Amino acid sequence: MSRMTPFASPLLLGFDAMEKTLERISKASDGYPPYNIERLAADRITDDPERLRITLAVAGFSEDELDISVEENQLVIRGRQVEQGEREYLYRGIAARQFQRTFVLADGMQVLGAGLKNGLLSVDLIRPEPSRMVKKINISVPQ
Repeated sequence: MSRMTPFASPLLLGFDAMEKTLERISKASDGYPPYNIERLAADRITDDPERLRITLAVAGFSEDELDISVEENQLVIRGRQVEQGEREYLYRGIAARQFQRTFVLADGMQVLGAGLKNGLLSVDLIRPEPSRMVKKINISVPQ
């Protein structure tokens, strides 16, 4: 018995990459570090557009130990802490492990910037209004 996928319709052409992306997302379910995603309304005073903000809890990480990049259509946030000499822990409850958190971006999404404050890394994204494009396709008729 074959599995029916949402993109199996003959009317949906060229969506095989999206299907693979959805499969990859469903397999990546590590919960570290925890994060929030919020929608921020446009601000008419500062002329900021409506945007999305991803906030990750990265306590103990410095700016130098974090890396944010956009690779193809994915926002990739990596963290790697450097061990600071020999320490003797009586109890170690703060995670000091490396991580990689990936968010798939829709076409046209742009990263505005990122900030680190009080152990929270915030990344702001916008989606500019796409311009409507109508393209006329000529029909060739052999003579």
